[in-house]
Amino acid sequence: MPAPPFVPRIRLYQDWLEATRGLRFDGYDALWRWSVTDLDAFWQSIWEHAELQSPTPHTTVLADDRMPGAVWFPGAQVNYTRQVLRHVAAADAAGVPAIVSDDEQGRVRELSWPELRRQVASLALTLRDLGVVPGDRVAAYLPNVPEAIVCLLACAALGAVWSVCAPDMGTSAVADRFRQIEPKVLIAVDGVFYAGRAMDRSATVQELRAALPTVEHLLVLETPFATKRIADGRPLVPATARNDAETDAFEPAWLPFDHPLWIVYSSGTTGLPKPIVHGHGGILLTLHAVGLHNDVGASYDPNHRGERFHWYSSTGWVMWNTQVGGLVCGATACIFDGNPGGPKDAPDWSTLWRFAARHRVTFFGAGAAFYSQCMKAGVVLRDCGDLSRVRALGSTGSPLSEEVQRWGSEQMAQVYAAAAEAGASAAPLPEGRSARPPEAAGPPPGRGGAEDAQRAGWGAGEVFWCNISGGTDFAGAFVGGHRELPQVPGQMQCRQIGHAVEAWDAQGRPVQDAVGELVCTRPIPSMPLYFWNDAGNARYLSSYFDTYPGVWRHGDWIRIGADGGCTIYGRSDATINRHGLRMGTSEIYRAVEALPEVLDSMVVDLEYLGRDSWMPLFVVLREGLVLDDALQQKIAGAIRAALSPRFVPDAVYQVRAIPRTLTGKKQELPVKKLLLGQPPEKVVNRAAMADPDSLDWYVELAKERNAPPG
Repeated sequence: MPAPPFVPRIRLYQDWLEATRGLRFDGYDALWRWSVTDLDAFWQSIWEHAELQSPTPHTTVLADDRMPGAVWFPGAQVNYTRQVLRHVAAADAAGVPAIVSDDEQGRVRELSWPELRRQVASLALTLRDLGVVPGDRVAAYLPNVPEAIVCLLACAALGAVWSVCAPDMGTSAVADRFRQIEPKVLIAVDGVFYAGRAMDRSATVQELRAALPTVEHLLVLETPFATKRIADGRPLVPATARNDAETDAFEPAWLPFDHPLWIVYSSGTTGLPKPIVHGHGGILLTLHAVGLHNDVGASYDPNHRGERFHWYSSTGWVMWNTQVGGLVCGATACIFDGNPGGPKDAPDWSTLWRFAARHRVTFFGAGAAFYSQCMKAGVVLRDCGDLSRVRALGSTGSPLSEEVQRWGSEQMAQVYAAAAEAGASAAPLPEGRSARPPEAAGPPPGRGGAEDAQRAGWGAGEVFWCNISGGTDFAGAFVGGHRELPQVPGQMQCRQIGHAVEAWDAQGRPVQDAVGELVCTRPIPSMPLYFWNDAGNARYLSSYFDTYPGVWRHGDWIRIGADGGCTIYGRSDATINRHGLRMGTSEIYRAVEALPEVLDSMVVDLEYLGRDSWMPLFVVLREGLVLDDALQQKIAGAIRAALSPRFVPDAVYQVRAIPRTLTGKKQELPVKKLLLGQPPEKVVNRAAMADPDSLDWYVELAKERNAPPG
């Protein structure tokens, strides 16, 4: 078939604004400034452009303009699942599937849109029969398989509140999360296959069941990887198998705009993981706004015909929610369950690329660390199958370096050239990346007109890099891609519409062309409704609003250039970010300091501007003990069991003392800055330290690490 035109969705949105409202903007900066200044007009336009429906009208757009506590679209009723299932008839008529799944063992499954609807209705009715009502929490311990998507949509259809953890997380880490939200139902997998190995999870499920006294019902996704069946579990698959008049007639419930949709988790430097609650309406609106930047469209739409969206993720990362969000847009979701690096004993970083070629993926997303690993492993994309249908590469989770992005662009250029030479590609080749209909001939407006459009590579055979940075906290992106703007390797093209992002200095002043704290000065619909069981919003306020009251401080360093391009430099706080998955240091301390040999500990993550994450752990041991190989293995095992193998440190050091403030707080951020090369006198006030001499050892380590080669 001929390549679809793939006119950028954000261009179509701007054309719609001009046609319906008479709004025309000279360039993207003007559009962005309007979107963050006139919030009512902008978000109303997103509501209409996304074709959101409500049986009752909203009385206003933003009833309370403050952070936290903004009130959006009072009176409106929506449902996340209803917005997904609106695509069933058109997508089925076009013959495009809803979900394509694959795994390490090559087990391919396709779910048609009608089949997705039927399974969602069946499970929703089953949950209703089990007594699940709006507001009840349903917790899931599931891998990235179609059943997980069905479960989310079934819960949302009823108004139940969904929460999921991945099976690669340790039992205590999962229990710490689910125990806080008091679920009525637990849906769990009894085994997984990952990195070439079958792993029985039946004992973990039984431990979770015992740790969650509020659970009344256990549904089990049974697999061949479990060594025994769980006695008090009810099989999940039959619960999705109903096909009768009641499933045919099922309709998702209309819910208030701010009804809770899901609970996700973000760890801080102290206390338990934060259970963050997002609402149906806020997620739907923000998904649409962000989707205009990501440029993912409905697979049945002539402009995006055959769209297949893949963003590699485990269910424990918010990018899994983004992957599911592709269904909201009407795109086919292509999901992979397994290790992107192949078997543990025979690493293969071409695994995901071969998956993408096999299933004709058009948008391929992954964490920045994945692309770095592929480059280091010498992966040659043209040898991974026909990847010429891939028109966009998405990256997030950590800063993508200039070197890695250039590598990816060169690899895709070779893919396109090989396909063109073979003359066999029926996919969006490079020129399709920027095609426009004849009536829209001429270069699109960029930041400054034709010159910028030319720099952007308009129709020039270049893959679109959709580099984004956002967070679990609001299930969205602050900065990201734009197909009509210049691509600069290592940068993100712009601040996203509707997101009032600025870089601030320590005095709370906006800065340009300088690194500052990433802040958001106006509300976004998908910001948390609240944290679950957070009395007086105490944790919510301390997480984002303690530095600049009334202004969201995200915890990242950002540089915003004069041309609007953005660079993320890593975390400005002490939260650990390993390949896109965040974990609070407090969770690592609980695992390490539970060992009798360890008296105290501190961990920092030195991820910064595309460098590989390097995470050292410092431990104070009981008198007379020495950190030998056996103890290092014991420490690593404790972290692996309690949290995940991802958070095993790169190095463990035995130290005399952990630097602390006079009030006893571990000085993680000063040590992090020190190891990144900042001078000691600028990162810490020794007079405010409980033991100033404890810093000396870290100063010497910093000198060693930052000394020039040779």
